[in-house]
Amino acid sequence: MRLDLATVLVQWAAGGLAFGWLTTRHRVVGIGYGWLLRSTFAVLAVGGVVAGVADDDAGVAPALRDGFGAAMAVAAVAALVVSVVVRRRGTTGPGSFPPALDLVAPVLGAVAVVAAAVAVGGSDLLAVARLVAGAALLGVVTDAMLLGHWYLVQPGLARDPIVELVRWAGWITPVLVVLMLLPPGMVSVLTGSVDDGWGGLLGWMWVCSALATVGLLLAARAALREPYYSAVMATTGLLYLAILTAFGTDVMARAVLAP
Repeated sequence: MRLDLATVLVQWAAGGLAFGWLTTRHRVVGIGYGWLLRSTFAVLAVGGVVAGVADDDAGVAPALRDGFGAAMAVAAVAALVVSVVVRRRGTTGPGSFPPALDLVAPVLGAVAVVAAAVAVGGSDLLAVARLVAGAALLGVVTDAMLLGHWYLVQPGLARDPIVELVRWAGWITPVLVVLMLLPPGMVSVLTGSVDDGWGGLLGWMWVCSALATVGLLLAARAALREPYYSAVMATTGLLYLAILTAFGTDVMARAVLAP
């Protein structure tokens, strides 16, 4: 799979918006958290579109990636505008923000991610699966980290939303690791069949990133079982590190396997 900035930004935005909806649908997190996610990932989506246009890739798949990436950004901004308009009504009750609006952007983003996978990896289903799983991991870990900070704004918030995100991250990580190991994959790098240009060092760095991601998420799950409020802040710190290792697990593998 070829690695490019447009694909990374589009997949990151799509994953973040998808798991943003997973949280907002419960109607328990303050409306400002939705503002944070929609604005952040809309900017990333726009960045992905700009990078794609600047890259000047030819073909149907890049055009679909950029087109649906732009549509994802527009849908996220539209949901943001609606949430600002109805902010005084909160997240519950008549006339409040409908969480279904947050589902439009990630659905459009999913099409953009699939198109991006075709653009950088051909029509191989493995390339599509890898990119979708990578989008999910980057998105859910980022959302969980941002939600951890949101507890400073909404200290009475129950832990269920962040526990849900960390649990999803724990499920997605091994799926992505297995997909990256499937041939032609990281096993070929570790055995020397694919030259990473560094004598296999990047392959072992990827292994460390994958194991570290799993370890950090397990530590976050354990921290959230503690009754003290500081446990949420500890979890947030662990998730900061998990974002870095998640990028290593996804992006590093794609860089090594790039033709």
